[in-house]
Amino acid sequence: MTYYKVMLSIDTALFYLPILAIGCVAGFMAGLLGIGGGLIIVPALALLLSAQGYDNQTIMHIALGTSLASIVFTSLSSIVAHHRHAAILWPTVVRMSAGIGAGTFAGALLADHLSTDILVQIFGTYALVVAAQMGSRWRAGAHAQLPKIEGLTLAGVIIGAISSLLGIGGGSLSVPYLMWHSVTIRKAVATAAANGLPIAVAGAVGYAISGLDNLGWQGLQVGYVHLGALAALITGSVLLAPLGAKWAHRIDPARLEQFFALLMALIGLKMLLF
Repeated sequence: MTYYKVMLSIDTALFYLPILAIGCVAGFMAGLLGIGGGLIIVPALALLLSAQGYDNQTIMHIALGTSLASIVFTSLSSIVAHHRHAAILWPTVVRMSAGIGAGTFAGALLADHLSTDILVQIFGTYALVVAAQMGSRWRAGAHAQLPKIEGLTLAGVIIGAISSLLGIGGGSLSVPYLMWHSVTIRKAVATAAANGLPIAVAGAVGYAISGLDNLGWQGLQVGYVHLGALAALITGSVLLAPLGAKWAHRIDPARLEQFFALLMALIGLKMLLF
């Protein structure tokens, strides 16, 4: 009996320690570059779940759902920090939130009907787009004022749906959209961080519910959200995010973006070609 307990403890450690490391890397990169953790968490967690023998048809769904659940906590932390600097455009957040919630929840339900192969292709393509954008250092310029509530709601639906299918907080979509509509970069980043909360909440709930009929509630796994992995991700992220933020003031931002662009290009190509 003792032997089996030891082996079970080793297996548990071999599963959760790499996830803790993934959370550390995601938290460090978030603090360093101001990016959401989804672009790091999703491919790394999918690879780990595959190595652990999880069903190939649900690997990406679990990675996406668990990633969005982790963003709930990182988003709350970002909101507090940005609110202290009065940088969040709360009226814009409120006007976009209904559309974001609906789009994100719908995206999670749609993902349940898509195969892992299709989700991998969607994520891989998006990773290459992010790599191209960051590698070229392209930034959206101001072209118009923010639309009325109808336009913001529609934008929220689109941003939410895409973010849900990618398992991200939506900052890489919200920031260019807001800057295109004459919002300064500082307020665009802060407002996008606030938009990340309804994306994460609706996405996590959507993946949990849509996965119940497929995977049910198995121990620490609720639908497509793995609560054990979630706890490890949050722990690692909280530990390393402050260190990343500290190093962000010591390293050339252009070099950082080039590094991350290369990393995203490698991840995108890996997911699309292998």
